[in-house]
Amino acid sequence: MARRTKGRTRGLGALLSTIAIAAAAVVISDRPSQADEGGVSFWLPGQFGSLAAVPAQPGWSFASVFYFTDVSASGAVAAARQATVGRFSPTVAVDLNATLRARIPADFLNATYVFATPVLGGQLAMGMTGVFGRPTVSVDGTLTTLVGGVPTTRLGSVDDGRMALGDLYPMMTLRWNHGVHNFMVYGTGDIPVGNYDPRNFANLGIGHGAADTGVGYTYFNPATGHEFSAVTGVTYNFKNTETDYQNGIDWHLDWGASQFLSKQMFIGMVGYFYQQLTPDRGQLPIFGDMKSRVIGVGPQIGWIFPVNDMQGYLNLKGYYEFAAENRPSGFNTWVTFAISPAEKPAPSPLARVAIHK
Repeated sequence: MARRTKGRTRGLGALLSTIAIAAAAVVISDRPSQADEGGVSFWLPGQFGSLAAVPAQPGWSFASVFYFTDVSASGAVAAARQATVGRFSPTVAVDLNATLRARIPADFLNATYVFATPVLGGQLAMGMTGVFGRPTVSVDGTLTTLVGGVPTTRLGSVDDGRMALGDLYPMMTLRWNHGVHNFMVYGTGDIPVGNYDPRNFANLGIGHGAADTGVGYTYFNPATGHEFSAVTGVTYNFKNTETDYQNGIDWHLDWGASQFLSKQMFIGMVGYFYQQLTPDRGQLPIFGDMKSRVIGVGPQIGWIFPVNDMQGYLNLKGYYEFAAENRPSGFNTWVTFAISPAEKPAPSPLARVAIHK
């Protein structure tokens, strides 16, 4: 019984590995903020979750992740986005009374290959993710600026939205298993080839490269079905040459905890912490060196099922955000469908005898 459960969990680990890579480095450029240029962080909190460090089955895996978020902010958080779009001089004075709202439906498509040959005693996987969607942003209120002694005022509502392609996001993971303990290291980054224009409120690319690396751990006991995972990492952002702006260094932690109710279904909780560690370079002095932060938590449910000779996985999870600083907050929802190789059954004793003959 425990052995069969472990086998199914290894297959689920493959699916969740694909899911993590599919969401890795997903960047939505319409999450305005005082910190990170235009409120854009390379790391999308919530990318990793339950069973993140569990080794997968060798071969190709594919995933589609539908992501929707609805966030809002007011005051200086909205002002920072307007100042970025307006390209005001570094000495500009800003007085703001406005609110901002951003909505993002997007779909992330990923392909990942898991190697059968061990590397450093672990399991190597490499993948690439692309994204498309329709981000929309609206700002309502008044932004008054003073440039060269001449006041300029924006009134009313400003709306922006478009269908767009995002950047490309490669990822590499290396995983090890030791009984109920599983360990992982990963590296990912941003290849800035997506739709980006600094004059737009809503983009699906970030306009600059980034590199992110980190470690992960998963505890899973097949006999009890108990599971807990945590993945943490840091992001280094390269300069945006179009705006001469460079985001600071970011730290993030994703976690998930689940309980298997059967061989096919589990429920649990997920959460994340996101904190900017160093200030940006190139922001207007009026905004200072404020750093962004947000915390999210919510429920999840997953279902495993056969797809011919492969294994399918459907997952729904959602996060409610709180304790946000210099960053919009709200909620986000993830709906994942993934296919990965199913675990091959061990040959029977008679088959082993026949093979040796």
